Amino acid sequence: RRGDIVAVHSLRRGAAEALEAIAHGDKGSSMVVGRRIDEIDLPPGTSIGAIVRGEEVIIAHRNTMIEAEDHVILFLTNKRYIKEVERLFQVGFTFF
Repeated sequence: RRGDIVAVHSLRRGAAEALEAIAHGDKGSSMVVGRRIDEIDLPPGTSIGAIVRGEEVIIAHRNTMIEAEDHVILFLTNKRYIKEVERLFQVGFTFF
């Protein structure tokens, strides 16, 4: 898997997936860091359910801001969009 996807769980006998991705970088090198959830172009059928920030679990709302090193819990109803979600969590060359 590309991006920093640390856990994947199949749901509904493989019809859907739950992913845990770690957000890296900054607003200039990441498509998710420094952005509110409603600003992120998520693939169809994809939603962010929660964010784990340190010891805190944050239930995601449309105005929740994603910060660097957040663990983002995503739900996908269509597995064919996994690669698009992975791309969202890749950092650009300016990060390195």
